[in-house]
Amino acid sequence: MGATQLYQQVREAFEQRFPGEPPRIFQAPGRVNLIGEHTDYNDGFVLPVAIDRQVVLAARLREDRRVRLWATHFQQGSEFSLDQIVPDASAPWSNYVRGVALMLQQEGFALRGMDAVIAGNVPIGSGLSSSAAIEVATAVAFRDLCHLDIAPVALALLCQRAENEFVGMKCGIMDQFIAVLGQRHHALLIDCRSLDYELVPLPEGVSIVVCDTMKRRGLVDSEYNARRQECEQGVTILREYLPDVKALRDVTSQDLARYGHLLPPVVRKRCAHVVSENERTLQAVAALRAGQVEEFGRLMDQSHVSLRDDYEVSCQELDCMVELARVAPGCLGARMTGAGFGGCTVNLVQTEATEAFTQRVADEYQREMGVKPEIYVCEASAGAGSLSPNPSF
Repeated sequence: MGATQLYQQVREAFEQRFPGEPPRIFQAPGRVNLIGEHTDYNDGFVLPVAIDRQVVLAARLREDRRVRLWATHFQQGSEFSLDQIVPDASAPWSNYVRGVALMLQQEGFALRGMDAVIAGNVPIGSGLSSSAAIEVATAVAFRDLCHLDIAPVALALLCQRAENEFVGMKCGIMDQFIAVLGQRHHALLIDCRSLDYELVPLPEGVSIVVCDTMKRRGLVDSEYNARRQECEQGVTILREYLPDVKALRDVTSQDLARYGHLLPPVVRKRCAHVVSENERTLQAVAALRAGQVEEFGRLMDQSHVSLRDDYEVSCQELDCMVELARVAPGCLGARMTGAGFGGCTVNLVQTEATEAFTQRVADEYQREMGVKPEIYVCEASAGAGSLSPNPSF
């Protein structure tokens, strides 16, 4: 479903569920991370782009403190009071909205109830961050409708807290940050410690192609939190010898070569990925700025090997997709993206070859895995905001 159809769908669904004054429409994009995986919660560097797939939210304020929600994807409603916000196990998608409302109020912002319909074309469970898109769209809706004075970075941090503390997913800052701050035709280099960020122009003549393996995973129930604990264990041990180390961001490859033997073997592997991935991410930005797209692609390839072998968050489907992409027409680099255990790969492809690449990979993946993949040629898009009554996508 395209963006214009999505906009029409959410308006029509709102009119049907909540007749009356027309709603305002808000959107927040999904994202794909070009490089820098599992570095964000280690105070490291990431390089995501906002993509032209989004969550769209139609909302209208109420006179009371009730929030009534309808999700078109699930054909399900959920309702809560702003005075008693607790998780809804029967409608877990609503917990992203509930968490944002709770965090806004904990920060002292005065909210009013609202009716809202949520629709989206970010594939759920694919690793393209549909959850952060829901959170950020919700936060932007409350911000604009309730006239809240909240800066973009603060809004992203608040949405992260909602996912960490209310939903129970210990994600880093990347997903919410890029959903708020993304810009067209640019990637965003984020320093996840200082929260400094800089736009990195994407070169002409290359396209970002996302290949969905169609294997889904629930992040909260995955090994994501276990990986985070293993990284923290590595920091605790290394700090005995490197007292300035606060996170794996502070560890170099040379440090790991010297002290890595002191770590449990599994912890050493986890640390090896994060340390090398931070270095690769900065090298990749330098390559983009120098117009060296082949070097950028080579670093993407290295990233996947590290995620597969050291961090062990890949799977048969992701490995198959990456291997097929690397021999397909026009491919410069391929890697898994997102937390892993399923979801998507991201590929840098010569624009003139995207059609041939897409056909080849789709056919070969279906032959190998028996499943037809979804493949999206993406554009780097703008971050969250409100939409005009007749948006031009």
